[in-house]
Amino acid sequence: MKKRVLQLLMVVAMGVALTACGGNNTDKNVNAGNGSNTSQDGSNTGSNSGGETDPGDDANKEDEGAGDGAGEGAAAADSAKGIVDAILNKVEQPAQAPIEGDMVKDLYHLDPSILADYSIMTPLMNVKTNEVAVLRVKDAKDVATVEEAVKKRAADVQKQFETYLQDQYENAKNFQVVKKGDYVLFVISESADDIVSEFNTLVK
Repeated sequence: MKKRVLQLLMVVAMGVALTACGGNNTDKNVNAGNGSNTSQDGSNTGSNSGGETDPGDDANKEDEGAGDGAGEGAAAADSAKGIVDAILNKVEQPAQAPIEGDMVKDLYHLDPSILADYSIMTPLMNVKTNEVAVLRVKDAKDVATVEEAVKKRAADVQKQFETYLQDQYENAKNFQVVKKGDYVLFVISESADDIVSEFNTLVK
């Protein structure tokens, strides 16, 4: 009888001990879990703090970018190509392609060596007469030479289209030549007045 009671007490004691151990492990796991969650929260918080961007910073960057772009546009407009590009961005024209070197001599009756800078855009397709040319001379005395050369170019275009496409022939007859400082603008276009206006705005 005593042995049974003793065994029963031992079993109860062992059960209590196991329950206590299990409880400690559960607490440890819970604590460990809480510690892990805290760590993750902390990590996320740190990540968000470091990764968040102040909207004001974005605005400043955009403003800075806009300022840089404006500066580049202003600088580009100081070149003949920059002037022509700026004009064509404002006044739409049929598809055009640049001509350079020997083609300037052949089509414009002009030696490019007297030019400090130039940009000439001619029609990509031979069913249009629209042209835009900005030519800057090295020496002001050559402005008259350039003016005479572009008038010959206008006459050539008229002759080419006189019996080909009447509307383009009329367009070529309404060419304009504008002299301003060291620059000469030559334009054949239905929007010649708008192109001249843009040129006068760009060239001070």
